[in-house]
Amino acid sequence: MTPAIVVFVLLLFIGTPVAVVMAMSGLAGGFAMGGERMLGIIADRMFSGVSGFLLIAVPYFIFTAELMNQGGLTHKLIAFNNALFGRVRGSLSHVNISVSVFFAGLTGAAVTDTVAIGKIMIPEMKKQGYDAEYAAAVTACSSIIGPIIPPSVVMVVYATLLRDISVIDLFAGGIIPGLIMALALLGVSFFLAWKRNYPKAAPTPFKAAIFAFLVALPAMVVPLIILGGILSGLTTITEASGFAAVYAIVIGVVFYRNLTWRKIWDSLVTTVRFSGVVFFLLATSAVLGWFVTRSGIARDAASMITTVSDAAFVQLMLVCLLLIVIGTVMDVLPALVVIAPVLVPAMIQLGFDPLHFAILMIVVLNISNVTPPVGMTLMTAARIAEVPYERAIVASLPFYVSFLVVIVLLAAFPALSTWIPSLL
Repeated sequence: MTPAIVVFVLLLFIGTPVAVVMAMSGLAGGFAMGGERMLGIIADRMFSGVSGFLLIAVPYFIFTAELMNQGGLTHKLIAFNNALFGRVRGSLSHVNISVSVFFAGLTGAAVTDTVAIGKIMIPEMKKQGYDAEYAAAVTACSSIIGPIIPPSVVMVVYATLLRDISVIDLFAGGIIPGLIMALALLGVSFFLAWKRNYPKAAPTPFKAAIFAFLVALPAMVVPLIILGGILSGLTTITEASGFAAVYAIVIGVVFYRNLTWRKIWDSLVTTVRFSGVVFFLLATSAVLGWFVTRSGIARDAASMITTVSDAAFVQLMLVCLLLIVIGTVMDVLPALVVIAPVLVPAMIQLGFDPLHFAILMIVVLNISNVTPPVGMTLMTAARIAEVPYERAIVASLPFYVSFLVVIVLLAAFPALSTWIPSLL
C-alpha cells in the first residue's frame, strides 16, 4: 500500500494530470502486491472501467446540453423567468437562480451552466446596478445545482464506479436536494436584495408572460422526456438520452431556427472532447479502484472513522468535512473517482444507507465548484464578470453558508434523499 500512496502524493504534488496519477499509483500498488503477474490485470481493469452500457448516456447528455446552448435556449428561459420575478426587488438575481434550476434538467454540468447563463445574466446585472462580484457569485453558486437535479453526468459516473446503486435511484434521489439548494439560494438572494436595495425590473404584461412561457415550453419539455421516460420505466437511461439529443436538434432547427449545421458540428466537437476526459478518468479510476479493493484500504478507513466517534451523525459530518477539504484542491469528477472507491465501502460497512450517502457525497463534492482555490464555476463566473477571483470568493460566502445548512439537513434527514426513490 505504501508505494501506491507515495506515487499518488508525489505525482499529484508535481501537477501530474489526475488520470495519470490514478493509473500510476494503481500500477505501483499492484506491482508491490504481486509483482509482474499483477500488471497483466491493469489493461483488463481499464477496459472494464469504460465498457459499461450505461456510459453510452454520457456523450448523449453532453451533446444535448451543447445543442441547447448553441440553439439559444438560455434567452428563452431567462425571458420566461424574468416574467415570473420581474416586479420583485433584485429580480435578476432570482431569475439567475431559477434559470439554473430549469437548466439543471437539461445540462447536468455546472461549468456549462455558468458559461451559458453567465454570459447573458452577468453583463445585464452589472448594467442594472448589481455589484459585479455579486453577479459572479450568484451565477456560480446557482450553477452547481446542475449536476444534482437530473440528468447528471456526475451521477452516471458514480453509478458506473460503484454498481451497488442504480442511476435511476440516483436521479430520483437528487430531485429534492437540488430543489432545497435552490430554495436556500433564493432565500439568501431575497435577503441581500432587500438589504442592498437592488433594483426591480418592470412588470411583465400578462400576455407577454404567456407568450414567454409558450416560447420556452418546447425546451422545458426536455427534462420531462428524460426523467419521465426513465422513472416510468418506458425507456432506459441510454434510450432517453439519445431521444433527448434528437429532440434538441429538432426544436433547435425547426422551432427556434437558431441551430445551424455549423453549431451542430461545434456541439459534436465539444462532446467528443469532454467525453474523452470523462472516459479517461473512468478507465484509470478502475485501476485505482481495483487496488483499493484488494489492499483493504476501505476497511482501514471504516475503522479510523469509528475510532473518532460512534455517533452516526458525527461520522457523516467528519466525512463531509473531509470531502470539502478534498474539493478545495480537486475538481468534482477527479475527486469523485479518487475518493468514492475508498469512502463508499467504508460507510456501507458502518451501516449507512448507500443511496443517502451517495447523494450527500455528490452534493458536497459539487459545492467544491465554488470552493477556492480550485472552484471552477466561481473562477469562470469571475472571468465573465471581469472581477478579481478574490472578490468573487468574498461575495459567495453568504451563499456558501446556505449550502452548509443544506448539507446538515441532508445528513440529518436521509428521507430527503431516499423518499422519491422509495416510491419507485
